Amino acid sequence: MARKLTDKQKKFVEEYLIDLNATQACIRAGYKPENADKMGSELLGKTRVSEAIANAMAERSRRTGINQDRIVQELARIAFVKITDVVDSDGEINTNASDDDLACIESYKVEDSDSVNGSSSKREVKLASKIKALELLGKHVGMWNDKIQVDVSIPVFGGEDDLEE
Repeated sequence: MARKLTDKQKKFVEEYLIDLNATQACIRAGYKPENADKMGSELLGKTRVSEAIANAMAERSRRTGINQDRIVQELARIAFVKITDVVDSDGEINTNASDDDLACIESYKVEDSDSVNGSSSKREVKLASKIKALELLGKHVGMWNDKIQVDVSIPVFGGEDDLEE
């Protein structure tokens, strides 16, 4: 029979889902702060606790509709949008812009001003960062690797007699 979580472990699971910080989750769940880092690691190592976390995260993903596919699709939308699909030649939001294109707009400002020379209008359309979206997508597909794997074979000799001339 599988053991159930204690009330404190259940609280840890709930708190862990907030920020995925085991130490802070331990403190918020009522564990002693001076042992929280060690206890957090121990709790994450317990099968029943890690399974409870995985189940809670999966349930949250189902409930909210937020999953890896949806996030990657949104990043791709931002990474590959063209400004000409969003803004027309007059600086106005393009009436033919798709919902996907409009979702890439981070901000839109209009400044109207009047002077003795007439009135003018200044528009600013800021799209979400393509560079950041491309960077995150590149990491997702493994393009950017901060670690270099080196595999070197070095022959080991028993002594001078093993060396050839």
